[in-house]
Amino acid sequence: MDFLKMMKQAKEMQEQMGSLQEEIADIEVEGSAGGGMVTLTLGGKGELKNLKIDPSMFKEDDVEILEDLIIAAHTEAKAKAEMAMQEKTQDLMSGLGLPAGMKLPF
Repeated sequence: MDFLKMMKQAKEMQEQMGSLQEEIADIEVEGSAGGGMVTLTLGGKGELKNLKIDPSMFKEDDVEILEDLIIAAHTEAKAKAEMAMQEKTQDLMSGLGLPAGMKLPF
């Protein structure tokens, strides 16, 4: 492989990585728990964007349950965000013609 071609591919990959990071920032995923009693939305970088709690959960006896449901909803949404990022990364990598299993530092 000649050096100029390799440099061109590196520049293209850098541009595509910038686009990928923008796409990831735009991702929003929702997680819920307790049959929808707690629902939250995370951004692609893991930031909490929205939290909805069913008013019936605002009982003194249910505080621990509510805390557990918030954690469960967050865990679900975070897993969805990670899966979406992995899919976008795989799409990018498949278009670059890199060897299978090669990892990039991001």
